[in-house]
This record gives sequence, structure tokens and C-alpha cells, in this order.
Amino acid sequence: MKRWITGFLAAGLVLLSTTALHARETVNISLFTWPGYGFWFIAKDQDLAPDLNLEIQVIEDPYESFALMAAGRLDVSSSTVEYGPIAAHEDTPIRLVAYTNPSYGVDKIIVRPGVESAQDLVGEQVAVLEGGLTQIFMGIWLEDNGVGIDQVQFVNLIMDDAVGAMLSGQVAAAEFWEPFGSVLLENMPGAKVVATSSEPYWIETALLGDGMYMSEAFLDAKPELASRVMQAYFDAVAFWKANPEEGNRIIARNLGLEIGDVEMVIGATGNTHEGGVHVFDLAESARFMGLLEGEPPLGLSNGQIRDHWQLTSEWWERFGLIEGIQEPEAGIRFDAMERLVDRVAP
Repeated sequence: MKRWITGFLAAGLVLLSTTALHARETVNISLFTWPGYGFWFIAKDQDLAPDLNLEIQVIEDPYESFALMAAGRLDVSSSTVEYGPIAAHEDTPIRLVAYTNPSYGVDKIIVRPGVESAQDLVGEQVAVLEGGLTQIFMGIWLEDNGVGIDQVQFVNLIMDDAVGAMLSGQVAAAEFWEPFGSVLLENMPGAKVVATSSEPYWIETALLGDGMYMSEAFLDAKPELASRVMQAYFDAVAFWKANPEEGNRIIARNLGLEIGDVEMVIGATGNTHEGGVHVFDLAESARFMGLLEGEPPLGLSNGQIRDHWQLTSEWWERFGLIEGIQEPEAGIRFDAMERLVDRVAP
């Protein structure tokens, strides 16, 4: 009898374990090595979504992530917030679902020693992520300083490679976000910052920032799960705001960064970080997306995502990446956040 009971209990434990495992729905998420995306690791580390199995991949090229999403191998990706118009133009089944943080000084344009003005860059190579916000940032700065975007040669490089290209003399200027900008400045005496996202135009437009993307197949097939995944992210932001020291340790450990690098980007207090980014909580993001009454922080306006879409679309048209400007709904899905706001937002 004792042996039977022991066996029964063991079988029951296995059954419970298996049931618990199967109760968790797997969601495949990607991001690249940057502290502003590390909240996914907090959600996983703290088990803030006990019904979800968050499978997180670090993929340094955002376009690789987008390709994997289109192929059905990823559900969610955190990346910079400008891809929507390109996805809509190319009929790629990927949609922006949330704006997650505006830059507040973390982005910089740096020129090599000897470059005294934008005019010195005519005919030179400049490093950006083509099809990314860094290209628009560089384009606006060049034109504001009298140099056309057709007067320089854009070189498509991710951050690590851009640092190397600057140090080797391959490129004369580049756009960096932290901690890569500081790494370059420490290792290249005479290099200087000529523009930063702490300037009023960049704050007012919120042009430079990050977003959350989901595949359209995921949104259509599992709408409630999509909202639940988004909640896990914003629950992680709430955890970080209440426990910034512990949250930053989790992010640093999972991204292989020093704590100082994380603090340089998102700060050490859980509040707006001048020189870094302002991390949106759910209510702030919902206001920026136009799904909750009230104004976002930093002087931004309710529903400003639509102005952001227009501005990025205009620049992608100029760069020849799209033809014609579509409505925001062509590349933005509001329904996942709308369901979440109806359920949990104040």
C-alpha cells in the first residue's frame, strides 16, 4: 500500500509539473544589446507573467529580427520606432504596437578629429543604420547645417562596427547611442559631439525612441495573448521603477553590460534620466498612442504617434525607401494596447 501511495504521489507530481509547463504559452521575443530593451529580462527573471514562457533572443541586426517575425519564427521584437512605414510599404506583416521610450540625450552625432563643420563631411562616408532612426537623425542634422543628404555617402553599420569604423578612419562621422558614444569618445581624442537628442527639437518631436513590434499573425491568432505579453513588459517597467537597482542588475547581467552602462541609458532612480531616455510606463505610452486621456511627459501630446508616423514617412520617402505616405493604421496596430488599457490602466 505504501509503495502504491508513493507511486501515485510521484505520478501526480509529474502530472502537475507537466500541466504547469503546458499551461505556460511560449512567446518568442527579440531585442538587441541595449539597456532600453532589457525590461523583458526583468519580466522573465521575476516571473511577472507566470502564465507565459518568454523565450528571449538577442539579435543585433533589427532587420534580421523583422525577417524572422515575417517568417513566423518570432512573435515580438523591441527596436527603434521608425520601421512601421517601411513595413507597410513592403507589405511586411509586422506592426508597431507601442512606443516605449523617447530619447532624452542618449543619441549623439560624433565627428572625427579635424571635422569642424558639416561642410567638412561633403563627399565623406558617415555611418548610420540605414532604414533606422540614426539615418534620419543624421539627415536632419546635415540639412540643418547646409549639407544635402546626397552630398555624403551613408554606410550601413551597427553600433559596434560603427565604433571600429570611426577609430580606423573609414568614416568621418556617425550616430551613436549610449554606451557606444562614450566608448568612442574615450578612445578617440579630438572626436567631438555635434548634436544630441537632448536638444529641444528631438525632445518635442520624440522622433528618436523605441517601440514594441508584433507579427500580424500573432496579433490575429492570439489577440488576448498579445495584450498579456504587452502587460508583462509594462509590469517589468513598473517593477524597475520601484526597484531600479535590482532591475538594472538584472538587465546588466542578461545583456553582458556593466551596471554603469545600464545607468547611463535608463538611469539609476526609475525616473526620467537626462542624458539617457525616459522610460514610458503603460499610461504614458497609452497617452502617446492616443488610447488614454491626458498628456504624456516631456511636453509631448496625446496621440503624437501619428505625427511621428508622418515625419518618419516623409524622410523614408526622401531616402527612397517608400513611395507615398500611408495612414498610420497601415503599420500600427492599436488593439493590443487598447485591450490592455481597458483592463488595467488608471
